[in-house]
Amino acid sequence: MNYFVTGATGFIGKRLVAKLLTRPDAVVHFLTRAVELPRLQELYEYWGTDATRVIPIVGDLTQPELGVAKADVEKLKGTIEHFFHLAAIYDLKASAEDQQRANVDGTRNTVRLAEEIGARHFHLVSSIASAGLFEGLFREDMFEEAENLDNPYFRTKHDSEGIVRKECKVPWRIFRPAIVVGDSRTGEMDKIDGPYYFFKLIQKMRRMFPSWMPTIGIEGGRINVVPVDFIVAAMDHIAHLENEDGNCFHLTDPTPMRVGDLLNTFARAAHAPEMAMRVNAALLGFIPRSMRKAMFALTPVRRIRNAVMKDLGLPDDILDFVNYPTRFDCRETQRALKGTGIAVPPLESYAWRLWDYWERHLDPDLFIDQTLRGQIEGKVVLVTGGSSGIGKATVRKMAEGGAIAVTIARDAQALDETRREFEANGLRLITHAVDVANPEQCAAFVKLMTEEYGGVDILVNNAGRSIRRGIENSFDRFHDFERTMEVNYFGALRLTMGFLPGMIAKRKGHVINISSIGVLTNAPRFSAYVASKAAMDAWARCAASEFADRGIEFTTINMPLVKTPMIAPTKLYDQVPTLSPDDAADMIVEAIIHKPVRIATRLGIFGALLHSLTPKAAQIMMNTSFRMFPDSSAAAQKKPESAEQTADQIAFSQIMRGIHF
Repeated sequence: MNYFVTGATGFIGKRLVAKLLTRPDAVVHFLTRAVELPRLQELYEYWGTDATRVIPIVGDLTQPELGVAKADVEKLKGTIEHFFHLAAIYDLKASAEDQQRANVDGTRNTVRLAEEIGARHFHLVSSIASAGLFEGLFREDMFEEAENLDNPYFRTKHDSEGIVRKECKVPWRIFRPAIVVGDSRTGEMDKIDGPYYFFKLIQKMRRMFPSWMPTIGIEGGRINVVPVDFIVAAMDHIAHLENEDGNCFHLTDPTPMRVGDLLNTFARAAHAPEMAMRVNAALLGFIPRSMRKAMFALTPVRRIRNAVMKDLGLPDDILDFVNYPTRFDCRETQRALKGTGIAVPPLESYAWRLWDYWERHLDPDLFIDQTLRGQIEGKVVLVTGGSSGIGKATVRKMAEGGAIAVTIARDAQALDETRREFEANGLRLITHAVDVANPEQCAAFVKLMTEEYGGVDILVNNAGRSIRRGIENSFDRFHDFERTMEVNYFGALRLTMGFLPGMIAKRKGHVINISSIGVLTNAPRFSAYVASKAAMDAWARCAASEFADRGIEFTTINMPLVKTPMIAPTKLYDQVPTLSPDDAADMIVEAIIHKPVRIATRLGIFGALLHSLTPKAAQIMMNTSFRMFPDSSAAAQKKPESAEQTADQIAFSQIMRGIHF
């Protein structure tokens, strides 16, 4: 049996050809453009055959009779039993003109070719989009009833169906697939579409919150999704049935899920928190469409919306699908498939395969250069406080990654030792003895870097001072607050303000501020330190808002407790779980690669939420830790005491790993 297929190289078409080839003596002719001929070999490998059974026909969808050569037309006349038309643009972001040419004009050209070669059956693979945004139940015998066809894709799929229904002289059948997802057996998919648009959001939630934490999500209409293997099997079977010409078949799930349930199914597959409380997006429906368009046309609203959509990888028309109003009757399809075993499997049974395949092959982050070298090679990276601890570990990674690595610190001798250590390992490090608390030294250093290197590309404000002392022991030590503020806030601010003009001129730059988990948890006994870090955090948030359109990124890292020389005087920390400097440096590397607004541990985020939602309970918890862990002997101006921990202290520090006590 001979077949002709357009769109044979597409996601569904490729699998349909493979299915047709399982029939004895099947020969498939398929439309291809001349530019695609070099990649045919990989298609033959996929199909497990060669040009003797799968024959390319060079043409163009937009040309009359598909631009097929007359010689090929003559060869095909009277030989084609089934003509499948799948070729179309399915891209919500494509222009209306491109969709018109491909979907409408292309269908008309295809029908003319099918008529010219005398095909016995014509099969149009349409879409449920041809119903538009119909309110209610759309039956398989309905067509003219379609409504709200403003979306170009909806309109072109509807119009292409109309061409087949009204103009096609070849006996025809129409298939309307639902939103097609990957193979239920392998998870294989070739593009981001339908529910896949929400996968990045689910992934972000997984990274931010533990899986057991309930979250707020959205609710909407019923979204009809089906796996590609069901689509192919159903089309193959129904196309070969007798006495079905002139019928339309909905290849849909008879029991579609609501948006909220669907997203939670994928959340479980991803081991992400489920959306326990769901806000019904239909509540926006009371706002007239014209008013919503006017609101989204406002510059501030539009920019915020575009930024959010871009960050989450969502198309502009996603709300139309969230509030999808149409349900699809598929009784004719079920009748035709009765007794075959061909049915839509429950999403729960294969959602994990779809997620796994997406995360391994389709996640947009996979196509970003996520190597440190790719982000920093040849760039000037300044890390303050690089003679020890986090700064030293970070600047080492910068030097290893090919950056022009620069560091400053107060101790010139320690800097020289660090530089010689780097050189012994074949690494170049530029060092300058600078006290960030000294305005004159900072100004001179900024001037030097600007003249010699044109400023810096990445600034890591890491140098800091920490004081662990309760307020009650600080009444006569106001200088503690002044010293921490001078280094942690004013010092970092001096350098940032000094290098910002150069970043503005180049319209690119990245400022990374090493803050503290204590800012999120409001750690007692660290009032001076937390206040200084919180001041820098607040300034960075304001700056990020001002420079959001100037190509300058700001990242705040709410660093948990790290084992560095800064915490060494507190002997209690010798027995408390901490991060290593290398672990902390990895967080800075993550900031450089991904450029998030904030990096924080789940515990830190939980602490911030707790203080926001139940501030009294948070205060009690922090007060408990305050009373459980005493001031150091030096802070309390007492004789040294034993650093051994009680059982309660050990248990608390293990549960609250990384928190400052």
